[in-house]
Amino acid sequence: MDTQQLTQAPHDRLAAFLRDDLVQVNALIRARMASENAPRIPEVTAHLIEAGGKRIRPMLVLAATHLCNYKGARHYHLAATVEFIHTATLLHDDVVDESHQRRGRATANLLWDNKSSVLVGDYLFARAFQLMVECGSLRVLDILSNASATIAEGEVLQLSTAQNTATTEDQYLRVIRGKTAALFSAATEAGAVLADAPEDHVQALFDYGDALGISFQIVDDYLDYSGAGDGIGKNIGDDFRERKVTLPVIRAIAKADSEERAFWTRVIGVGAQNDGDFEHARALMTQHGTLESTRLEALDWAQRAKASIAKLPEHDIRDMLSDLADYVVARLY
Repeated sequence: MDTQQLTQAPHDRLAAFLRDDLVQVNALIRARMASENAPRIPEVTAHLIEAGGKRIRPMLVLAATHLCNYKGARHYHLAATVEFIHTATLLHDDVVDESHQRRGRATANLLWDNKSSVLVGDYLFARAFQLMVECGSLRVLDILSNASATIAEGEVLQLSTAQNTATTEDQYLRVIRGKTAALFSAATEAGAVLADAPEDHVQALFDYGDALGISFQIVDDYLDYSGAGDGIGKNIGDDFRERKVTLPVIRAIAKADSEERAFWTRVIGVGAQNDGDFEHARALMTQHGTLESTRLEALDWAQRAKASIAKLPEHDIRDMLSDLADYVVARLY
């Protein structure tokens, strides 16, 4: 993939290709987030849904249905479902993480309160299940309900692994599969199922979404130690200060001597962080090559995503999805 293509942003090309579909999806989202009895619901929901997000997850649904030659109109319901699930989890996450900023704006829990964020998130989950039923496919309902459970499990598992320096790579992978990849893979798999695609195509699109989501999260975790912040609310070192046990930390601890292990226990396990500790943590990661190995891990998952759909028939959408996997890891170079 050349530099010119990378700078064009594949998600923007995908959005342009799906423009008419997205108009329908956005109209459905606005209609279903309304509430005559509780006006706070659309206020809170609109604050997040209309905050300038890229709509990646609903676009993955639409892309999968186009790639599999779907001819109906239920894909609008499916795409809106995925966006509601995503928005509900963000509302809940900001409460759990005590976040004050998302996408460069104050979070709903800060502008309103924790109770409003949790309850509106619950409302959106309920709306999502209504939309799932309207898709008219028991298998789609099974995929998305399982994904919702997996997301919740991932969040609870993250609570138990937080500040735990004994966290393993397998546990970390389960966390990021839950918090990020599960909805990516559900979006692409359900889109293929709705289109009644052959089983090998369904599996290929599931594998693509799973690998793309994992790569996406590993890139985020890598950049927290090696990047310069994303400019929209997340700054370099946020994960360290919040004592999150991510892949670079896990691999640094695995290679640590007794003195280094004591350092990680103090800053992550106990939370007694001093000036200069973040810089020392990065130095240890550089010394042991764990930042580089994390970078390579993200690149490997992006390649797995591309390989998963390479077997599908030629299609402009397939090429855009392949480019999207490259774009996710472009920040690593």
